[in-house]
Amino acid sequence: MLDQPLACGHSLLHRIDPRVRLVTATGSAVCLALLHTREAAVAGLGMGAILLLLSCPPWRVIVRRLLAINAFLLFLCLLTPFSVAGVAAFHLGPLPATWEGFHFSLLIWLKSNALALFFLALVASIPVPTTGYALQRLHCPAKLVFLLLFAGRYIHDVAEEWQTMLTAARLRGFRARTNAHTYRTLASLLGLLLLRGYERAHRVHEAMLLRGFRQRFACVTPFHARPHDAIFALALTLGMAALVWLEFR
Repeated sequence: MLDQPLACGHSLLHRIDPRVRLVTATGSAVCLALLHTREAAVAGLGMGAILLLLSCPPWRVIVRRLLAINAFLLFLCLLTPFSVAGVAAFHLGPLPATWEGFHFSLLIWLKSNALALFFLALVASIPVPTTGYALQRLHCPAKLVFLLLFAGRYIHDVAEEWQTMLTAARLRGFRARTNAHTYRTLASLLGLLLLRGYERAHRVHEAMLLRGFRQRFACVTPFHARPHDAIFALALTLGMAALVWLEFR
């Protein structure tokens, strides 16, 4: 997640203006989240798969991330049939599993995977700094852009600091177990990480102020809307319109 393997590429989608990708991804997410029919959700999943193919991603990374998403969805879909009222398919003790719950679980699975494919294709393929500058050009709140750019810049340092502290603890005999000593040690390490992160942030902020920083980054990434950006946005908009038509057909 930290090295952004999907952002390195020269596919058709990588050549689309980041602002267009962010706007279309947001609109598509809203449209997909509001679907209530399986036919429209399946069509949305197919559109997400086509977009992912166009981005030419490293498939090992895609499979690993989709497995992580579906591991959570599996737990959710196993519980949903027991929490939706309807005609019972079978009983697990006193709890009825309903057909309506199974249908709802399938809808959740389809929509969640469709959303994941859309965002992997459109958003994960944009480097974090470029995402921040694109949001700035889209007139998003300056503080949001500020936090995103700093998170993208320093999350690597925080992760490296955490690994260093864990290594130092292991060299002193620490072994993670399910006991109170492990919990206290991990809590102490987390607190120390927060303190070191605060001190680093304070030093970086002072250094930036000394260099004339005025709470706003200058955008150094060129953004130029071209005809193929408009064609892509129009095609995706028509695809979303087709999903709405399937929804209300």
